[in-house]
Amino acid sequence: MVSKLISRGVFALVAGCTLQSPALAGGIERGGYNIDLLFDPSSVAIESTATYVMPQRKLKNVTDTIAGDGALNTLGYSSSVEETEDYWSPRIGAKAGFEGFDCLADYSQPYGAHTNPGAGWAGANQNIETKINSDNYALTCSYKFDAGPGDLRVIAGGNYLQMDGFKERLVLAPGTPVFGPLAGTGVGRLDLEGDGWGWRAGLAYEIPEYAFRASLMYYSQVKLKDVTGEVDLTALSPALGAGIPGAGTVIPVEGSTAMPEAIELKLQSGIAPDWLAFGSVKWTNWSVLQRIPFYNAGGVEVTALELGYRDGWTVTGGVGHKFNEQWSGAVSLTWDRGTSQGFGTLTDTWTVGAGVAYSPNKNVELRLAGVLGILTSGSSGAVTINGVAAGDEATYRFGDDLVAALSTSLKVKF
Repeated sequence: MVSKLISRGVFALVAGCTLQSPALAGGIERGGYNIDLLFDPSSVAIESTATYVMPQRKLKNVTDTIAGDGALNTLGYSSSVEETEDYWSPRIGAKAGFEGFDCLADYSQPYGAHTNPGAGWAGANQNIETKINSDNYALTCSYKFDAGPGDLRVIAGGNYLQMDGFKERLVLAPGTPVFGPLAGTGVGRLDLEGDGWGWRAGLAYEIPEYAFRASLMYYSQVKLKDVTGEVDLTALSPALGAGIPGAGTVIPVEGSTAMPEAIELKLQSGIAPDWLAFGSVKWTNWSVLQRIPFYNAGGVEVTALELGYRDGWTVTGGVGHKFNEQWSGAVSLTWDRGTSQGFGTLTDTWTVGAGVAYSPNKNVELRLAGVLGILTSGSSGAVTINGVAAGDEATYRFGDDLVAALSTSLKVKF
């Protein structure tokens, strides 16, 4: 018979070690949604986690493929560049439970992106800097009752998601013959923001005697119906207005989109005294994000975000071990299927995670975990999204690149 103490030691560490896997997932996922704190057996538990992710994607053999404005390569723009920026992924939550009822309130940043190749590379017509931010506020509750040898838990809740971001790209190179002197910096900027509501529901079955838990969660789409912002073309001379509509002005725009739904299955079970095996499979409907157009007040398309994603799959497996009453550790392996389809750099990712948990007493738990992985190689070029050409501003290749992440966590429970 497996000790119940596994659930108090190794179980907690498992959540910490696998935390970084969503932070390295496809699409624009960072921390994702996580309700693991809901299962803490304490009456009250407060947890704060911070993850620092360091992707190192490098682009090479970059070629400007826009006809008619002068190839950026011939103007001295670089054919290689580092695309990605490091980022933080925070999470804080508080859980309270009483006689079978448990509720978790948490704040996280489930989505985000930050690419910053700069204005000096030959693909600057496609992207100079893109940054997406999110803030998510969620309440998830459950009711647990006896069912056979274990407990069945019914889970439901809702969340409010706020998102904002910007994209800058080169509209006209200053060095372009004839019209270049009217370009100023030549940079155009798109700023956007939107918000929406979502819900989640699921089931979990737990047998504490064997440190067993199986959970299945569904996270709904969050529809961002009113995404508003502006296109800033003030860097360009108004004299270019005939060829570049809106040059020299700021154009208010609006559109709509939705963040994807997801289904996640998690399993964990004691396999020997003080040993635990765990795994998860997650599907995310990233293909909902294809081409997102934005219109001016007259209903004319001004610009669009071109993503062209396919659905994502994330699979994790690992083992954990409780060394003594204070220390435990775990290792995991994660594969994430890339969401890019010939345009972009979001290819498959393989990561290995490891971590330790230290509990100086029954009320405090400290965790430190890390991840090291490979962003697999590929190429990017012109594709067609919803019948419209995309990614035709530049072509480039990239090799296998490293990614690393570090996470610290503090939990206080009563």
